[in-house]
Amino acid sequence: MPQGAAWLRPLQVRERARGSGGNADPGVLLVVSALILGAVVSLAAGQGLISPFEMEDKGSSTNSIDTLVLAELSKHGIEAAPLCSDEVFIRRAYLDVIGTLPTASEVERFLQDTTPDKRYTLIEDLLGREEFADYWALKWCDILRVKSEFPINLWPNAVQCYHRWIRESIRDNKPCDEFAREMLTSSGSNFRVPPVNFYRAIQNREPEGIAGAVALTFMGARVEHWAPEQRDGMAKFFSRVAYKSTAEWKEEIVYLDPAPAEAMSAMLPDGVTLQLDPGKDPRGLFADWLLSADNPWFARNMANRVWSWLLGRGIIHEADDIRPDNPPSNPALLSYLEDELVRSGYDLRRLYLLILNSHTYQRSSIARSEAPEAELLFACYPVRRMDAEALIDAVCGITGTREAYSSAVPEPFSYIPDYQRSIALADGSITSPFLEMFGRPPRDTGLESERTNAMTDPQRLHLLNSSQIQRKIEQGVRSRLTGGGGKGDQRDMVHSVYLNILSRKPTEDETAAALRYAESSGLKRDQAMCDLAWALINTKEFLYRH
Repeated sequence: MPQGAAWLRPLQVRERARGSGGNADPGVLLVVSALILGAVVSLAAGQGLISPFEMEDKGSSTNSIDTLVLAELSKHGIEAAPLCSDEVFIRRAYLDVIGTLPTASEVERFLQDTTPDKRYTLIEDLLGREEFADYWALKWCDILRVKSEFPINLWPNAVQCYHRWIRESIRDNKPCDEFAREMLTSSGSNFRVPPVNFYRAIQNREPEGIAGAVALTFMGARVEHWAPEQRDGMAKFFSRVAYKSTAEWKEEIVYLDPAPAEAMSAMLPDGVTLQLDPGKDPRGLFADWLLSADNPWFARNMANRVWSWLLGRGIIHEADDIRPDNPPSNPALLSYLEDELVRSGYDLRRLYLLILNSHTYQRSSIARSEAPEAELLFACYPVRRMDAEALIDAVCGITGTREAYSSAVPEPFSYIPDYQRSIALADGSITSPFLEMFGRPPRDTGLESERTNAMTDPQRLHLLNSSQIQRKIEQGVRSRLTGGGGKGDQRDMVHSVYLNILSRKPTEDETAAALRYAESSGLKRDQAMCDLAWALINTKEFLYRH
């Protein structure tokens, strides 16, 4: 296998042989053909490109991101990967931008499009879709701890109110500095003033706890790494935040305590000391400092988080651990992204466009170098498993099935209709066994590390053996995966299964292997296609973003 292509190796998957009547015979195990399980890797003649995953770079990039990335790679003698193929790009862009697999018809339209700027057009279209607001609201709800039950206890009314405001802010492309200011300076009922739930969702309501949550969310910093005087100085800005209940069920008011009566001093994280006038909201002074165009803290955090969400790791890694002794892997790149964000008026959609249209983002995931610096310098696209929500939505989407959700504590809004997509769930307390098993974050701390996308043995066994997945596949083959309910040419059916699951057509070798299996297994056509779909869903090519 070519250098750097280890992720293409299939998972160890076995098929249960079926006895008479199509029932599973647990005593017999057959290994499914490797050509069905994983992608065939073949080198394009004279090019060294891996088909069907890579394509030849056509011209040099004029994107400043690429100039800065290539300059850093050159310093270390690292070769960048070529561009990914159109098949890989459409799948990657859909998953990264809207958390959704493209349909077979969307893939075919994109592959048939011969216009030179079709990738740019696709990105713009995705940024305007409703799923974009759903998926990026999901990411923000993770770090803003949007959860009705213990230990956050926002309660369902507030969760719905808060989530709707977050989603509408993303949909309407609200400048991210305005988005942050509204949360930092809000007061009022958590049922009627959505951004006030930022303060409600903090477990530690002491000034030091609030300051820690503010630093983590808006500065990407963990205050436990700060000097005590820095922590104490910042806490003063939140020393007047107070809470009180009302007669309405589980409603709470966030307000400014009128005490103390005299002025006090507070220290900003950069060491500057300010006098706090008792007649003014000290949170507004902090927001003025944080969101100033010449203050790098907020813009650096936002640029680094967006980069991390799109490319799997931050320029500063981890994305919420910014500190002097954890420097960026490419300082010039991070500085450029910060400046671009400020110049655009804190327009995050402009930042998405800039990153997504770069060759750096569009590179193949197959590394050309084994140097340890290659990954952290973005020589190739980092491979990572799909988020739990996107994965179950993908399985449901390609099979035409639904997922069932539940809440541990019955509350209003805890009933979720079965057509609800996981990426659009508002409440971290609403879940399913699949989401729990596949690493959905509990939303307790606001740390990025709460989400775990590493594959585990229980996850592999669930995908291989669970009746839930098998039922979904069988229903999907009957309803949509084969493009005609199991009728028609078997070669076309194989192509349809590949397009629906892997967002690409099979190679000739893959088609031949699938047809050989269908013929030699003695299974009915539908069952052979179920086995093919089952095998593909268990491949790394399906489970991972690449």
